[in-house]
Amino acid sequence: MIEVDVRGLSCPIPVVRTKKAMEQNPGQQITVLTDSETSKENVSRLGESQGYKVQINREDETYRLLLVP
Repeated sequence: MIEVDVRGLSCPIPVVRTKKAMEQNPGQQITVLTDSETSKENVSRLGESQGYKVQINREDETYRLLLVP
């Protein structure tokens, strides 16, 4: 499983790193960790636009986005 930890980073860096992980690991499930509402929304939109199903869980101050191809 691929994990992208973008906690503490502001946009567009979380989207850029997630897109890079998608390109380097086509067809694989990706987990993205973020602590920003804005990053959560932007990464979710990216995932959906690339054909991934997005599942979001909140753990304390962290959002765990599971991107499933």
